[in-house]
Amino acid sequence: MLKVLKSGFFSTIQDTGRYGLLNKGVPVSGQMDAYSASKVNQLLENQEDAALMEITMTGPTLAFDEPTFICFGGADMSVTLNNEPIEAFKIHAIQKGDILSYGRLQKGFRSYLGVKDGFRTKRVLGSRSFYFPLTEKSHITDGMEIEYETISDFTPKLTALKVGALADETLLTVSHGPEFEILTHEQLDVLFDKEYSIAKEYNRMAYQLQENLSPHQSSILTSATMPGTVQLTPSGKIIILMRDGQTTGGYPRILQLTKDAINILAQKKYGDKIIFKNS
Repeated sequence: MLKVLKSGFFSTIQDTGRYGLLNKGVPVSGQMDAYSASKVNQLLENQEDAALMEITMTGPTLAFDEPTFICFGGADMSVTLNNEPIEAFKIHAIQKGDILSYGRLQKGFRSYLGVKDGFRTKRVLGSRSFYFPLTEKSHITDGMEIEYETISDFTPKLTALKVGALADETLLTVSHGPEFEILTHEQLDVLFDKEYSIAKEYNRMAYQLQENLSPHQSSILTSATMPGTVQLTPSGKIIILMRDGQTTGGYPRILQLTKDAINILAQKKYGDKIIFKNS
């Protein structure tokens, strides 16, 4: 078992998500930064959908009851093993009683911790991803115990990877959304020629931007949305839906982020800058 001594700000278990259920109102969920998460699983030689711990802004303190192998990566959070600094995107052997701690956030916003063969939380509708009230908990709490397989012998094909920091990226590549045509020439000039800042309202459901486009009076029937859908409210506010976002919405869908753009945005926090780029 993995014992959670301190849970951090908002830590969850996430795999690649739940698919085929949007028409039933079930969000995809899953890893916000799928790129960093996939590299962690790749080094551990896990299945692509092996469940990881997604750690947001402030990391946990964790105690391992049994041997395993770990890897972590994403945001830079000054991670230590038994009070000794360890590197991201590198395999580390864990012994019984080891303590893993996360320190001060240096860069980015979300980090991913993986164990060999993945965390063994309960599957709900085919996924281990936390999403309350579908799952029992919305996030990991102090004192929680998380199951993993005891593994003492593992010889990885690769022991480390050099992975670029998504926190340094600012360009979000997008395609046109279903209601893109409602945008005026003035709005288009601003949309693709302006740097935007992340507002205080941002989480796994959606990111809002501080800067607005001009107001509009266009309305649509409630229609399907998905992670990466960019909505424009009547007041001109820009809302970008993320992995736990609602499955339908009534605001015009002006843009759609690529998968890579979603990963980049997942590493942004309040005040960080982004720029939209046409695909």
